[in-house]
Amino acid sequence: METNTISSPIQFSQSAIVELKQILAKEQKENLFLRIGVKGGGCSGLSYVVEMDTIKDNDDQFQVDGLSYIIDKSHQLYLYGMSIDWDNGLNNRGFMFNNPNATKTCGCGSSFAI
Repeated sequence: METNTISSPIQFSQSAIVELKQILAKEQKENLFLRIGVKGGGCSGLSYVVEMDTIKDNDDQFQVDGLSYIIDKSHQLYLYGMSIDWDNGLNNRGFMFNNPNATKTCGCGSSFAI
């Protein structure tokens, strides 16, 4: 596994970093890391993955402002340049994904096509 602390393929807003760190503090389990990735499904073809997982051989590890996360190397082409924000408003609450690689997104914002 390669650790890359210089260049993260994903950008995070400060509110997303704070929220993710709070989630990680609650999930203090040995050998689990924050995974950001994609999986097939959703109304546009691909869905974002934000979950706790173990490190696998094909993963790269990144750090942004003290937030450590892993991405499968094969998922990086779908996620490169993406930004993640956290909205805690009255009408919206959750992570928002802004992916410049997406050619189509669904109304819920968690599904996209390339």
